[in-house]
Amino acid sequence: MSQADPNPSLSQALSRLDQLTNWERKPRGEMRVGLEPMLDLMQRLGNPHLSFRAIHVAGTKGKGSVSALLEAGLLRAGWQVGRYASPHVDRVNERISVLGREVEDDALAQAIMQVLDSYEGAKQAATAGEDATWFDVITAAAFVVFRDAGLNWVVVEVGLGGRLDSTNVVFGEVAIVINIGLEHTEILGGTREAIAREKVGILKPGATLATTLAAGDAAGRILQQRADELGCDVLRTDLPEDATIAETNISLVGLVFDHLGRQGEGVQEEGAKGRPIGAWLLEPAVIARAHLPGRMERFDFVLPPALRHGRQTLPLVMDGAHVPFNIEAVLRDITRSPGIGGDCVVIAALASDKDAMGFLGVLSRYVSYAVFSEASGSGRAHAASELEALGTSMGMACEAEPDPHKALDRAVAAAAARGGWMLVTGSLYLVGALRGTVIGNAK
Repeated sequence: MSQADPNPSLSQALSRLDQLTNWERKPRGEMRVGLEPMLDLMQRLGNPHLSFRAIHVAGTKGKGSVSALLEAGLLRAGWQVGRYASPHVDRVNERISVLGREVEDDALAQAIMQVLDSYEGAKQAATAGEDATWFDVITAAAFVVFRDAGLNWVVVEVGLGGRLDSTNVVFGEVAIVINIGLEHTEILGGTREAIAREKVGILKPGATLATTLAAGDAAGRILQQRADELGCDVLRTDLPEDATIAETNISLVGLVFDHLGRQGEGVQEEGAKGRPIGAWLLEPAVIARAHLPGRMERFDFVLPPALRHGRQTLPLVMDGAHVPFNIEAVLRDITRSPGIGGDCVVIAALASDKDAMGFLGVLSRYVSYAVFSEASGSGRAHAASELEALGTSMGMACEAEPDPHKALDRAVAAAAARGGWMLVTGSLYLVGALRGTVIGNAK
């Protein structure tokens, strides 16, 4: 296929893109991080990242859900909004949302090819863009899509860290750091304070910082110090410790909306035009619209006849939680939910850069049986047998089954025998591998 093909298919564009290094599927300790390749691409593309206003979202867990809630609320206010996210669960189009819908194949293909042509130009000229990665290119393609769609606001989710992430070429008028946990320590640092320094790197002079972290928290102090250095205001949520994940996200986004309303941002829809935006936008329909695949996603899984034991379906929840503090919150919130009761059987897979001991330590307090699998395609997973050995050492009843679909069969049988419910967790790659099968068997 010629680079000049005027109508490339998405599969052609992705095939060409996949020739580049994809750090999402490589051991993270090898990762090259830096903004120079991205800045070179931006210049070659006419600086599409300057064509829209942005809210920039970082944090260890919950970035996608908060970003989706921001998008849904701003769409409700009549704004022309886009959202950039990672990773995807089922298809790459999920990463780029235009007016609340996944980007069309043709628009994404055209944008990817345009960025790859700029990358080839950088290679020929031996400039910084020649070192662009898969994530650099897909991020640049998203910004091209947003520019070409004429959007005026974009919610941009950080891929990894913040300071040196490919997305950090944008100026986020509000920079959100949701929370800080130990993750990607070989890249971001071995303490919450070190990780906070990387994540607050998205904060720039003239912006406002929003966070759930208290000023007295060790990582929260780092955020405050950086905000003080830059002269930036800080918005903080004030919630009880037992607030649910959903309550926390709604409170944080409401805080941001109230701030934007005070700054003079108003509703664009006829009938309410000019009304200051605010937390009032977060009505039930908006919250429901913001729900993402693989984030506290619940199904009624239809049991095979041989496993029914008096009931037709099994409650099954899919959530990509992969750090200890978040799986704790997920399990706490699920066990409070109506219709969820009895023993929990979990299918879990973890990437090799995750805190397996901490994660399994949480599971051991909630879960009656675990089937450990491997996140197919991630290229950097903890071996299922390794997780089984660790779980056994903690006194967990568990087994290893590397194949996710076989693991699903085993977990369904175990949950049916116990009269309980199931959780698929630890990795969005695992969720993506099983979600189609779960949907196909759901009531």
